[in-house]
This record gives sequence, structure tokens and C-alpha cells, in this order.
Amino acid sequence: MVIVESLLKSNIAKGVAIGLGLTVVGVLLMPALRPVTRGAIKGGILAFEKSREWMAETAESLEDMVAEVRAGLAGELVDSGRVVEAALESEETAS
Repeated sequence: MVIVESLLKSNIAKGVAIGLGLTVVGVLLMPALRPVTRGAIKGGILAFEKSREWMAETAESLEDMVAEVRAGLAGELVDSGRVVEAALESEETAS
């Protein structure tokens, strides 16, 4: 009896007992938990696929905005180049 009491006070023995107990409970509950586990995995896969779709849409939207901004900048640079050219021409004719 003294040996059993000293084992129950040992942290290692408690850890082994808990591990074995959880293993037995897991084996007994596995058939019941299988549909729940499958549902959780299915939900995770669906959420992952949906987030990939959202990220692709977001990336496409950002690429469109960058293209619009670049086109706007190109137009502004052309316009400012024309202004500079006109100013240079007016200086040349004034001289």
C-alpha cells in the first residue's frame, strides 16, 4: 500500500496515469467524434479556400488601382512636359 501511495504522489506517475486515461477515453470516443472531426476539417478547408478567393480578389483590385494611378501619373507627366516645352518655347521667342 505504501508503494501505491508513493506512486500517486509522484508527478511522473500522475502524468503516465493521465496519459493512459486520455488514450483509453480517446479510443472509446473515436467512433463518436469522427463525424465532428471531419466536420471541423471540412470547415477549415472551406474557410481556407474562401480566404484564398478573397485574397485573389483583393490583389486584383489593388493591381487595378496601381494601373490607374500609373496611367494618371503618366498623363500628368506628359501634361507637365508640355507645359515645360511651352514655357521654353515662349522664352526662346521672347529672346
